[in-house]
Amino acid sequence: MKYLITGLGNIGSEYKDTRHNIGFQILDTLAGVSNISFRDKRYGFVAEYKYKARTFILLKPATYVNLSGRAVNYWLQKQKIPIDKLLVLTDDIALPFGSLRLKAKGSHGGHNGLRSISEILGRNDFARLRFGIGDDFPKGFQVDYVLSAWTEEEKKQLPGRIEVCIEIIKSFATIGIERTMNLYNKK
Repeated sequence: MKYLITGLGNIGSEYKDTRHNIGFQILDTLAGVSNISFRDKRYGFVAEYKYKARTFILLKPATYVNLSGRAVNYWLQKQKIPIDKLLVLTDDIALPFGSLRLKAKGSHGGHNGLRSISEILGRNDFARLRFGIGDDFPKGFQVDYVLSAWTEEEKKQLPGRIEVCIEIIKSFATIGIERTMNLYNKK
């Protein structure tokens, strides 16, 4: 069975280690602990990860967050992966820092990456793992906040939260979304 795990983020060193790039950070960590590497492919950076007879196509779109739908659509079609095997990893300002919420479907909630994916796929019934980045910014400074670096305190907590995200990715593919939501959304 194949799964497309898409981490949202922006390419370029100026975006590395910013809140908006948490999707990239999760996939980079998974690749690092699994001794696999990303290759520059069409619409993004792609790695293949195998776990318990499942193949994960890890995708970091090179289209920037706001146009992520192009990359997701291309790789779903190229790899012949059904939408119920898609998981999108994204930041969420509506959740406190480090909170994790797995959902089987939903609206884009104002997130331009999820909006792009929903618009291009023509549907919003795909799984997403929302990583809380908090909303500690003055009115009108949302863009500056999401594109800013983590605080020192957040940096200390990130490895543990990313480890849980990797557990969720594996669980999504092995026991299914419903059981995974029941296990992890309570924590």
